[in-house]
Amino acid sequence: MKIIFCTWGSLCEPGMKKAIEESGHELVLFNKTYTDSNYDKEYLLSLADKIKNTPDAGCVLSINYTPIIARACKPFKIPYISYTADCPCSNLFSKTIEYDTNRIFLFDKIQTEKFLPHNPDNIHHLPLATDTSHWDSISVNQDDIAKYSCDISFVGSLYSEMCPYNKIEHRLSDMTRGYVDGLIAAQQNVYGYYFVEDAITEDWAKQFQQEAQLSDMAEDYFNDIRAVIADNYIGYKCTEQDRINTIKAISQQFKLDLWTLSDTTPVPMVNHRGPADSGIDMPKIFKCSKINLNMTNKAMRSGIPLRIFDIMGCGGFLISNYQPEILDYFVPGEDIVLYDSIPDLLEKIGYYLEHDEERDIIARNGYEKVKTFHNYNQRLSIILENSNL
Repeated sequence: MKIIFCTWGSLCEPGMKKAIEESGHELVLFNKTYTDSNYDKEYLLSLADKIKNTPDAGCVLSINYTPIIARACKPFKIPYISYTADCPCSNLFSKTIEYDTNRIFLFDKIQTEKFLPHNPDNIHHLPLATDTSHWDSISVNQDDIAKYSCDISFVGSLYSEMCPYNKIEHRLSDMTRGYVDGLIAAQQNVYGYYFVEDAITEDWAKQFQQEAQLSDMAEDYFNDIRAVIADNYIGYKCTEQDRINTIKAISQQFKLDLWTLSDTTPVPMVNHRGPADSGIDMPKIFKCSKINLNMTNKAMRSGIPLRIFDIMGCGGFLISNYQPEILDYFVPGEDIVLYDSIPDLLEKIGYYLEHDEERDIIARNGYEKVKTFHNYNQRLSIILENSNL
């Protein structure tokens, strides 16, 4: 079967490409870039031509759900498979998710439950994956060890530069801003349950929308303003504050190396290492750090982010915030170490920095588990089976 793979640069794409090739199916790449994920006419017509001129094409696939791809596939009655790696993902509010040609795979169970009623037969839950063979091919030499070795590392954004709330906060009334501050302060103390959407009413959300001067979503979108505000505005601000507070607390007691493009002014005690290239620097950091940190976007309700799979796939020792689905696949203290508060995190960092052998055993267990059970070949097999292909 020929699989048309629409690419845009996702970190998941190389692993999925390899899995398609190793499965015996024929990989047909469509590398065109869209200017609008919903209404790019040139992209739509180009993809339609690709489908029409690819004999025996069995499906079209992309990482993340993209409405313009769904629109192109529908007239041809060809299955459109999307393996969504982002949560939240605003494109899922597009009414195109109702097309019977869609095969949508979401890695977050709560996200899956939210959208499932819109297309019950064609929306599925499926965790993310990693490619250990690729990470194994990236070797670490003595120069790398000297460059990347550290006690504790975090690779990623502080979210300050990508937080929409920061751009509209000045428009909000004191009462609205105060309520948001209270929600954020309360959410900081809760790991594994994001309650912000449940804590805001439809009327309050409309008031926020009016004060912030936010437009309604497009007519062919579900106008779920509560979810948009909870996830994309308050959720991102929660994540920003969580990362700043956590990193600040760690750096006051331990040496923390931070690879980021974000402004590090709020965390002056970190060892700021600048940006990290995801293809070369990042895996070497994971391999050379005594402790790798994961701090999940607060609006990611239950799922396991890609960063967890990639750190473990590199053989790195990982301490992560608690996420409910982690317990479905990994054993805390055996494959991974979890924290449920900043004091708990600080205690565990101190313990594992002093217990090298335990760190190594846990890192090895995590590596073996993702290598065996959480690879792209296994995920592709499930995708095709559930897509009746």
